[in-house]
Amino acid sequence: MDAFAAIADPVRRDILGKLRGGPVRVIDLAAGHDISRPAISRHLRVLGDAGLVTAVDHGRERHYRLERSGLVPVSTWLAGLDPAPRFDESALDGLDLEVRRTVRERSSPQSTDTEETA
Repeated sequence: MDAFAAIADPVRRDILGKLRGGPVRVIDLAAGHDISRPAISRHLRVLGDAGLVTAVDHGRERHYRLERSGLVPVSTWLAGLDPAPRFDESALDGLDLEVRRTVRERSSPQSTDTEETA
């Protein structure tokens, strides 16, 4: 399953949000939902198949952790939706240089003399 299909479900998105702060036990993930712990485990299995979570056993408990690298395709797709800049940012560098040059020329005493004689 790909990351887009995995995050299509609101319960899975909520689980990912809870894992944002660090590893969490299944029982703690199930505490905020009106669904059973086995149902949460099924959602975690889907997220694991998509590469979004990994599980680590600590004794008898299983802790799930967010795998941020699994969200790279989603982040890349979202970044592609940003509007393209209306102009190249290097144009601002040229404009900045021209403004500085003009200010420098106008503030120097020679430019005033030149303008008066012309």
